[in-house]
Amino acid sequence: MSADQASIASVTERVRPVAIGAPVASLHFLGDRAAFVCGEENVALVDRQGEIAKVAVHGGGILSAASDGERIVMGGDDGKVVALDAKGEVVTLATDPKRRWIDNVALHADGTIAWSAGKTAFIRSPKGEEKSLEVPSTVGGLAFAPKGLRLAIAHYGGATLWFPNMAATPEFLAWAGSHLAVTFSPDNKFLVTAMHEPALHGWRLSDNRHMRMTGYPARVKSMSWSADGKLLATSGADTVIVWPFAGKDGPMGKGPAMLAPLQARVAAVACHPRDGVLAAGYSDGTILMVRLDDGAEILVRRNGAPAVSALAWNAKGTWLAFADEEGNGGMLEL
Repeated sequence: MSADQASIASVTERVRPVAIGAPVASLHFLGDRAAFVCGEENVALVDRQGEIAKVAVHGGGILSAASDGERIVMGGDDGKVVALDAKGEVVTLATDPKRRWIDNVALHADGTIAWSAGKTAFIRSPKGEEKSLEVPSTVGGLAFAPKGLRLAIAHYGGATLWFPNMAATPEFLAWAGSHLAVTFSPDNKFLVTAMHEPALHGWRLSDNRHMRMTGYPARVKSMSWSADGKLLATSGADTVIVWPFAGKDGPMGKGPAMLAPLQARVAAVACHPRDGVLAAGYSDGTILMVRLDDGAEILVRRNGAPAVSALAWNAKGTWLAFADEEGNGGMLEL
């Protein structure tokens, strides 16, 4: 254990280990059960007692997953879009006619789902009505706006905003480079993409003004909004980079806060759903809980393990689950 880990408060002895036995790509909660989405074929549902139930969801690699707390929608290299609910039941929602890989999925609060295969984004309403839109290059990421039915599609050269229920031409937000993930701010005022290069790019949606969010040593693979929607925490550096979005200008002309520095790179971030706290997982296996206002830290997992690959809070914020690249997981009740 490093000297800096010896000096901070620790809850490591309260963590319940969970052996998933396969690399974990993402993590979600379905009610009281943590759902460890593996890189291949299965989801491991883990209850509060640590009992593991493995559910087969895809006939191959699981490439994408999104959850609303009621179900997880996933896309696979078998060309299928499937949903898993809290009871462990699996439903196939769509099958790509060409069996193309389902690279991205997204869920809207009203039950609408979106997915992508190649250059095409698809959307399906709860009533089963399906629409599609082709963008200039392979889709890098999908996100629904928090208000209204609007889908952001990240791709090479920028992002496209699509209102599938309106006849209007989709709006194109240009910025050179490859955009691999996308998120709306919770107040619906900003759009942020993670790029192939080590940078984020943002737009203020009222006037499409650009926000350059650079200075990362590595690509940003994890982004999470604070409970109040005023901060965006990100991976990609040896500290948690936290951008301010409180004012009408967002991070324009402002630098980010840098929290929880370590001699390792931040690999995953997850903001608490109710309080000003986040969990950060690092490339050396360390996991910290960090208070956003003053940077105070609590050690959840010591270093010396494989890189953290996934973090998730339950909806009430009373449980934190995590996993690393080799399938070692854990659950902490707060």
